[in-house]
Amino acid sequence: QVQLVESGGGLVQAGGSLRLSCAASGRTFSSYSMGWFRQAPGKEREFVSALNWNGAKTYYADSVKGRFTISRDNAKNTVYLQMNSLKPEDTAVYYCAADRRMVPTTTISAYDYWGQGTQVTVSS
Repeated sequence: QVQLVESGGGLVQAGGSLRLSCAASGRTFSSYSMGWFRQAPGKEREFVSALNWNGAKTYYADSVKGRFTISRDNAKNTVYLQMNSLKPEDTAVYYCAADRRMVPTTTISAYDYWGQGTQVTVSS
């Protein structure tokens, strides 16, 4: 069992930055692939970014490539999402998720555990 708690969301102006954190419980955190997803009002949840167990392989949605960076610190049981050059269309609730498989996926249903989400609002 893995419990995930996101933090770091907030209100920021367009062009600004935020760093999201996702703290995980459980001794097996380092064996999970981790992902970030987001859901805007009235829209479906979508993939943002993911990385494998040691962070050597990272994946990004085209909409955030070059602006967002995913990373993890297995010693701290934490995964991060550094978000730069934020745009109003990045406004959403951001969720982190854990996947038992070694290779991360963009498929929402593949993830085994989810956090409660953190709100990110980007004003224009």
